[in-house]
Amino acid sequence: MSSFTTELKVKPLPNGKHWELLEEFDYYLGSLESGMYIRVPKGFITDFASVPRIFWWLFPPWGKYGKAAVVHDYLYYMKIFSRVVSDAIFLEAMKVLKVPLWKRLIIYLAVRLGGWLSWLVKKKDEGEAENEF
Repeated sequence: MSSFTTELKVKPLPNGKHWELLEEFDYYLGSLESGMYIRVPKGFITDFASVPRIFWWLFPPWGKYGKAAVVHDYLYYMKIFSRVVSDAIFLEAMKVLKVPLWKRLIIYLAVRLGGWLSWLVKKKDEGEAENEF
């Protein structure tokens, strides 16, 4: 089964909306033996889950699914896979984190319906240190 193999270490940025990874962060697809993993690099900027503020009482941006949201942000930023595959990895990662089925399905459906706008945002040039959301 897929797994997170490193701790997620972040620090908040002064804007109050974004967080910076202090160390690289790994998520293995399938199993450790598969050798397939997503490595989110140190310095990556995330907003965790992009949830409208009105819903934060039920779906805070940094909830139990926070690690999965960081991987998803990175996949959208880098466009390593298609949007459909990136969203499926997000769904699987939430399952790995034992997010309740009802909650992960709502989050997944919200991403499928509204994630297209974030997907269309062009990533910055490789030489730049920060990313934008």
